[in-house]
Amino acid sequence: MLDRYGRNITYLRLSVTELCNLRCRYCMPEEGVCKKEHSEMLTEEEIVLAVETAAELGINKLRITGGEPLVKKNIDSICERTAAVPGIREVCITTNGVLLPKLARPLKDAGVRRLNISLDTLDAEKFRYITRLGSLEDVLRGVETALETGFEKIKLNAVLIGGFNEDEIAPLAGLTKRWPVDLRFIELMPMLDSSEFGPEAFIPCERVLQALPELEEQERDGGVARLYRLPGAQGRIGLISPLSSHFCGECNRIRLTADGKLKPCLHGKAEFPIKGLDREGMREQFRTAMLAKPEWHGELSYASRSQAGRNMNTIGG
Repeated sequence: MLDRYGRNITYLRLSVTELCNLRCRYCMPEEGVCKKEHSEMLTEEEIVLAVETAAELGINKLRITGGEPLVKKNIDSICERTAAVPGIREVCITTNGVLLPKLARPLKDAGVRRLNISLDTLDAEKFRYITRLGSLEDVLRGVETALETGFEKIKLNAVLIGGFNEDEIAPLAGLTKRWPVDLRFIELMPMLDSSEFGPEAFIPCERVLQALPELEEQERDGGVARLYRLPGAQGRIGLISPLSSHFCGECNRIRLTADGKLKPCLHGKAEFPIKGLDREGMREQFRTAMLAKPEWHGELSYASRSQAGRNMNTIGG
C-alpha cells in the first residue's frame, strides 16, 4: 500500500514483548519495565490476525522484535504461524543473542530466515556496563550458534556511542573478516530515557569512514544502510544514520507494539490501537496508520529529542 508520499509500505516491525533479559542503557530503565496485565498485550491470535491483515495490504517482510523476543514463551509458535501467512516472504528476528544457543534451531525450523544480533562492544567490562547485567561471552556464543545453524543472513548491530565504543570501530568492523556477517553501525537515538547520554555520545556514522579509510563502497541492497566492505572481508559494513542523514524518504515500514499500537513512525507521537478489533477493524487501522506516516520524523539530536513518548523496549527495536 502506498502512503501519502508514494512510499510503498511492505515491512512490518512487530514487537511481541516489552520484557528483556538485559537492561541496555539506551533502550530501557535500570529497573526494567512496569509489567502490564496480560489483558493489555496482544495475544498470539491477535498477532497472527494482525500479520494476516497486514499481508493483505501488501506487507511481505516481517521483523519480530521486543524487548527481547526470545524471552516470549511462545516465540517459536508465533514465528511458525506468521511465517506461514500468505504473502509473507521473509521473517526475521532482532535479538540480543543470549538465548540463541537454545533457540536458534527451533527458530530456523519455524521459518525464521534472518537474524539481527545486538553487539555494541567486544570488551567484556564495557558490555556489562552498557547492558547493566549481560555477559559478552553469552552473546558471542549465541552468534556462533546462529552461524552453525545456517540462517540465510546474520547481521550484527552496534549502536555508535561517542565516549563508549568509537575506539572499537575497527575491532567491531573486523568481525566481518572473522565471520560471514554484516556489521551495522547505528547512530544513537535520543529516546525518552536516554538522558544519561550527553551531547558527546551522539556522533555521526561518518566517524566510521574516518576510522576505516580502506572501506570500499558497495551497491545498496534496498535497505536503509549505506554499505561498504573491508578488503578481503566476508561480510559488509552498514551505516544507519537517522540523525545525521535521515532516510525517511525511503522508509517502507510500519511498527506494531506489543500492547497493540500501530506506530507510523518510530519517532512520532501518533499511535493507532488494534487490540480487540476484528479483521475489518484492524484493516481500517492499518490503512489509517499507513496514510498517517509523516514525510520525515523531524530533527533528531541531543537537543531535539524523539517525540515517540516511549523507550525502545516498548516500541520494538
